[in-house]
Amino acid sequence: MYRMFDLGFGKSEQEVEIDALPVQGTIPPWLAGTLLRNGPGTFQVGEQRYRHWFDGLAMLHKFAFSHGRVAYANKFLECNAYRAARETGRISYSEFATDPCRDFFQRVTAIFNPHITDSAKVNIAQIANQYIALAETPIQVEFDPETLQSVGVFSYETGTTGQMTTVHPQFDYAHDLVYNVVTRYHRVSHYRLYQMAGGGGLQRVGEVAAKEPSYMHSFGMSQHYVILTEFPLVVNPLRLLLWLRPYIENFTWKPKRGTPITVLNRFTGEVVARFQTDPFFAFHHVNAFEVGDELIFDIVAYPDADILKAYYLRTLEDPQMEIPFGALRRYRLPLKDRKKEVTWETISNECMELPRFNYERYNMNPDYRYVYAASINRQRRQGFYNQIVKVDIASRQAKTWYAENCYPGEPVFVGAPARIAEDEGVVLSVVLDAAKGNSFLLVLDAQSFQEMGRAEIPHAVLFGYHGDYFPNPT
Repeated sequence: MYRMFDLGFGKSEQEVEIDALPVQGTIPPWLAGTLLRNGPGTFQVGEQRYRHWFDGLAMLHKFAFSHGRVAYANKFLECNAYRAARETGRISYSEFATDPCRDFFQRVTAIFNPHITDSAKVNIAQIANQYIALAETPIQVEFDPETLQSVGVFSYETGTTGQMTTVHPQFDYAHDLVYNVVTRYHRVSHYRLYQMAGGGGLQRVGEVAAKEPSYMHSFGMSQHYVILTEFPLVVNPLRLLLWLRPYIENFTWKPKRGTPITVLNRFTGEVVARFQTDPFFAFHHVNAFEVGDELIFDIVAYPDADILKAYYLRTLEDPQMEIPFGALRRYRLPLKDRKKEVTWETISNECMELPRFNYERYNMNPDYRYVYAASINRQRRQGFYNQIVKVDIASRQAKTWYAENCYPGEPVFVGAPARIAEDEGVVLSVVLDAAKGNSFLLVLDAQSFQEMGRAEIPHAVLFGYHGDYFPNPT
């Protein structure tokens, strides 16, 4: 065991509310809103340890900005999985790669009533004026952004068995629409596209049948289309319906399948085109747009699904371990001339994961230029993500932020008021300082990528995944 692992994959000892964190440097006074983060709050329940980075019990973090000050609060997400763990001192619900310890009778019973987690730990979104903690599992948890208290649940479909969803809904601000994809497992499974108006009103737009569904963490969306990228990490749905193993361990890598890509009209649900390309794997689509007769999407890609194996805690606790690099790729789909093949190119070989960009203004926009991501310094390959990278798609150049013994999380771009340039604003990231034993909120100038300031948190924040910044109402 080593210090970074102990701090980043341990457990949160307390829930706190702090009116003003100590600040070094400067927090821009125009920052007036709240950064909400999601991720695991503990990898330990009693004497039991979760097995994978994507396991654990959800914890919410809130950073509220006002006049150069930063208030902070953290709280475990109130849900059945958390309550059961607290009451029994044991892992009671099935997670991404961890199942509760069960005897033979309990395993048979679980076939008919699996305890699938409602610990929605992966992302946060504001949908129809509700703040929702998102998970790949069926139940999403609504919470109060002021108190971080759970106030209800949300689900795209009825029932909690036989369905999973992506954790990256896509937003069409011009039409006030939200989209997401649900995979419904059955003898013949389906990817189901859902659309929700900003004020509510959920409807299923379309669906696509799949004999062996792919693991799908996100999807792409352009001006007119939704892109379903079916990586060859697939599952026999019967295995999931029986639920004899943790969720992800039912999936098999089948590279001979290649990667089918299905394009749907996002307004009608009609299947517009189907393509096939080489096998690859990804968690995160970045952006997509249409240029002439081409549908183009950018994605952080891996040659295979070994990245999932790298995130097991037994692997990460080895200080010599090297995480596989994800690279930013651009795929081009020929919508009109089907005789042409899908082509792709690598935009950057910098290690990238948890990618973000100026989504508010440049989602579905071919003019977008900058992508920010957690990364790994090539001279410090061992361990976990230890730098932030900014890739310029036009020049193919990159800027990085790196500090010894520091491990930053997802970089969130926040645009400055009255901004003109795409990258005029700041990048926010929660950073673990393994030398000091605590975390801090880092504020970078998005253009120069120089540090502007940091707000010190009195404890270590476990390595999380996603979140978002929400400006104060004006």
